[in-house]
Amino acid sequence: MAILLADVGGTNARLALAREGALDMGSITRFRGDDHATFDAVVTAYLAQQGSPRIEAVCVDVAGPVWGDEARLTNRDWDFSTARLRALTGAPRARLINDLTALGYATPALKGEAAGFLRGPSGAARPNGQRLVVNAGTGFNVCAVKVLEGGGIACLEAEEGHTRLPVSVAAPLAEALGDKAAQIDSVEELFAGRGLARLHALRTDTLPARAEAVTAAAAQGDAAAEETLALYARLFGLLCRELALRFMPMDGMFLFGSVALTCIDRFGLFEQAFLSDPLMARIPQAVPVGVIRDDLAALHGCLAAIR
Repeated sequence: MAILLADVGGTNARLALAREGALDMGSITRFRGDDHATFDAVVTAYLAQQGSPRIEAVCVDVAGPVWGDEARLTNRDWDFSTARLRALTGAPRARLINDLTALGYATPALKGEAAGFLRGPSGAARPNGQRLVVNAGTGFNVCAVKVLEGGGIACLEAEEGHTRLPVSVAAPLAEALGDKAAQIDSVEELFAGRGLARLHALRTDTLPARAEAVTAAAAQGDAAAEETLALYARLFGLLCRELALRFMPMDGMFLFGSVALTCIDRFGLFEQAFLSDPLMARIPQAVPVGVIRDDLAALHGCLAAIR
């Protein structure tokens, strides 16, 4: 008997089997979305490749909204249902979760290099079983995690990206952009990929380019692009301080996503902002900050979620 796991994004889907409570590393297979009309076709092809194993449970994480027993990809016309997954696999149990929720489920097992801690607690450590994943990439959101007595895991749904910018972020943004700062309203509009692109365009009075173009220009010595990334790192540190107070993730705050990872090379700026406010300073001081480096974290999270 095996558990079928899948990490499904707009470009690729990775499928794997878990046996005896662990990933079967040899079973991990990547499928290009463009090669398959539906995810059901991917599941059928994968199980045939694996010799049609008996499946006891299925867990699929999806880069898009999940509503109970149904889900849909944001960037591809694929939909999902637990009823179809059970019918395709013969499994009595199936679960759909958001991809960020999968990372939340993975965090209690992250250690060492996989956890990628950039700073440990500088104050009095007070572990409380709470962790937080902060994802800044194509979109922005967070997943709060609580490790329960007995080893269970609770992951909380959130729509943090669609909250308004806190004053602690909006004020320095206005100092940097003047009246143009009014064009950026929500957290996602500033901290997701398109937000970084817009921030650079507003700073430099140019047309918005992709966030990747801004980071590439900075790597090639473009001073204006580097100044934008430095400002982003400082503002992101201020936002994460607010998140530290809101969620109190004393067991770790984990950054994830292509835009968040630009702060790794500018972590001094991020950390300075993260620790800058004396109000309730002991809380951010006690929060370790890491970056999820485990490429298989989402699959591990799916396994934890279905178990």
